[in-house]
Formats: sequence, structure tokens, C-alpha cells
Amino acid sequence: MLKEAKNVRQIEGEPRRRWFADQYFDLIVWFDKDDSIWGFQLCYDREYKPRALTWTKKDGYKHTGIDDGEGEGGMYKGSPVLVADGLFDRGAIGKKLAAAAAGLPPRISGFVMEKVSAFKL
Repeated sequence: MLKEAKNVRQIEGEPRRRWFADQYFDLIVWFDKDDSIWGFQLCYDREYKPRALTWTKKDGYKHTGIDDGEGEGGMYKGSPVLVADGLFDRGAIGKKLAAAAAGLPPRISGFVMEKVSAFKL
């Protein structure tokens, strides 16, 4: 079940954010000054094949993989970056998210679930 992280670092000049996580998901939600949801990033399958679905008011949807920056051949680990990725299985991810989001504030879970189910590649 997704639990909220405490003391989430806020980045000056960016929308305020809240962060929720469990073993499978990370959910970052950004808010406008009027406290409406500005966007979110749902990172999933973190352990095996990490990917992210991002939605913002400004740019709409983006589905990406997460390159963890792991170096090859003795190189140092780099910073994780988002890279192009394939299809988003909204049915399977939506079902898993519905169970994990049971403890989220209803406004956040409803918004994110609506956007996840509406996503079309």
C-alpha cells in the first residue's frame, strides 16, 4: 500500500510535491498554487523493469523507461534518466494501482486512477 514520505524536498521554482511509495510504485504528485493537481509521475515495476507514466497540465502524457545509470565494465554509476519505452499496460497497472492506492487521499487517488485509465498510446 502506498504510504506518504515525510519531509519531501521541495525544489524552488517547481510546483509543490507530495511523494507516495511502496515496493512496486513511486507516485509523485505536483500541485498548483491553488492546491489543484498540476501533474503526477507514476513509477512502477521498480525492481525489474522500471518505467514511468507522467502526466502534467502543460505536456499531457509521457510513458518512459528508467535507465538506472548502472555503468558497464567498471564504470561509475550515473544518474537515472528517463528514456523512450514501449506500451503501457493500463489494465494491469491500473488494477495494481487501485489496490495500492486504497490509503491515499481520495482526491489524489481518483485523479491519478482517472488519468491512468484514460491513457492511450
